[in-house]
Amino acid sequence: QLQAYGGGLVQAGGSLRLSCAASGRTFSNYGVGWFRQAPGKEREFVAAIRWNGGATAYAESVKGRFTISRDNARNTVDLQMNSLKPEDTAVYYCASKRGIIISSMSGSTNYDHWGQGTQVTVSS
Repeated sequence: QLQAYGGGLVQAGGSLRLSCAASGRTFSNYGVGWFRQAPGKEREFVAAIRWNGGATAYAESVKGRFTISRDNARNTVDLQMNSLKPEDTAVYYCASKRGIIISSMSGSTNYDHWGQGTQVTVSS
């Protein structure tokens, strides 16, 4: 089971740190991705990290502002979001897939475990 938390309301230019925690199983063999969905829009890829943290991927819209990291000892994957913009407002979801390769991690259909989502709202 995955749980995403850390969302909230922040002003434009501010920062938030989201966390994705796994329970009931070891996280270390799973690639993890973050996705987001704004009202009326399709779910889109944000960032992903390979099972050992050896590779990461980012959507162009968040490169240089967001950083994904993981701590397998704590069974968590974090998404540090800086310089937030109103267009970053969305529900953010984390997802995992055992052994997924980095080139596949931007596709939401490639994951089989999803967290419940956490709301991020950026005010202008």
